[in-house]
Amino acid sequence: MPRQLPLDELTLALARIKGLLLTQETVERAVQLLAEGIRDTFPDSAGAGVSLMDQHGRRTSTGATDPVVEEADAAQYRLNQGPCIAAWATERTVIVTDVAADDRWPLWSRAIQDLPMRSVISTPLVNGSSCLGALKIYATRAGAYDQSSARPLEKLAYPAATLLGNIQTSEAPQRFTEVLSEALDSRDTINRAQGFLMHLHGVTPEQALHELVRLARAGGQSLLTVSTEILEGRRST
Repeated sequence: MPRQLPLDELTLALARIKGLLLTQETVERAVQLLAEGIRDTFPDSAGAGVSLMDQHGRRTSTGATDPVVEEADAAQYRLNQGPCIAAWATERTVIVTDVAADDRWPLWSRAIQDLPMRSVISTPLVNGSSCLGALKIYATRAGAYDQSSARPLEKLAYPAATLLGNIQTSEAPQRFTEVLSEALDSRDTINRAQGFLMHLHGVTPEQALHELVRLARAGGQSLLTVSTEILEGRRST
């Protein structure tokens, strides 16, 4: 059975990937780090990739964690069919439970039949009224994914698309500088609150961050707000 990502783990993954994207100067580096973050976060996955496309469906940037993703993606772009192209075109998540038995993209399925790829999820990167591309994860066994597996990837795609959209806009240099400054300030506050909890309770960095996430969820607040209250002594710990 597919295994669903725990909510706390997903929250931490989102925070980590947002930080990675906001501290990079190029889109290429951002999509590569995003692909690596997806691979490391989602259970049962053997690899991941991120594809950015223009309004005509042409690839503009790609990050992949391994050659299998690169080969499968190259076949999609060459044949103009496959789950990533479909997710971008329809702006809907596409799930392939068994590549060998799926008949939606026969040319693509035949092209990758010798690759160790049996299950795939591809989710569109939608920013406002534009679809920038798609995220995808794959597994080497059939039946690795279902709708419960897709939901965490869809939740992750939203902030990723927003951040990538900011980097790609015509006013990107100014906007990127503003966002980066805000992100670094926020991260510094969260890191200091994390260090405070580590010293106070003698816990590991991971345990301290989990506690910050728990407090934020319990109070319906952001990590930054909770961290600020802790550092200012307005919240008991």
